[in-house]
Amino acid sequence: MVILLFAMRIARGGFSNFADFIMDRLLMLPAIVVGLSLHEFGHAYASDKLGDPTPRQQGRVTINPISHVDPIGFLALIFAGFGWGVPVSIDPRYYKNRRRDEAIVAVAGVTMNLIIVVIATMVTFIFVRTAGSFLGTSLGEIVFEILLYFITINSMLMVFNLLPVPPLDGFNLVTKIFKLDKYEWWYLLYRSGPMILLFLVLFNVVGIIISPITKIITGICFSIIQ
Repeated sequence: MVILLFAMRIARGGFSNFADFIMDRLLMLPAIVVGLSLHEFGHAYASDKLGDPTPRQQGRVTINPISHVDPIGFLALIFAGFGWGVPVSIDPRYYKNRRRDEAIVAVAGVTMNLIIVVIATMVTFIFVRTAGSFLGTSLGEIVFEILLYFITINSMLMVFNLLPVPPLDGFNLVTKIFKLDKYEWWYLLYRSGPMILLFLVLFNVVGIIISPITKIITGICFSIIQ
């Protein structure tokens, strides 16, 4: 499916100017690595603090990208526009309030992406007002674009992961809020989740859903910066 997404990007002219494509991806790289790493760190940190030793035993309570970035998922995100990090394993049996704590862990990842968006907006706001003539240089423009990518990419990661589709965080959150795992159909849906998600990505249903919300978030951030 990822190969098919890659082929579709080629068919749509996504690599018509390969030099520009590579440059664009290099500018995105810091935001992607930080966004994926801190997202997974958020899950690991929350579960660890709630009494689950599993993430710490597996070396996931760290911001080191090596522990969180899946090489195949990373390359797929770069070249096919859809990727993933290494999922954090948890053991809910250690939680004092399983339903509440699983919901907290589910939302912890997107909370990290939100924090990145807020910090990147503040840093960009300060940079625009203090950089002076440096902002008009080639290096200044590169720094500015990288900061903007921190805002846009983490906004997209946040909205995407909140979709109520398994295995995304939004599905786990909705499951705990409404106790959906008491129904038999939930398990069938959960097992089929990855294929359903890839199908929605393939036919751009995900893009249609998240694009307007992402534009609202980034629009607010950009208006603050200006």
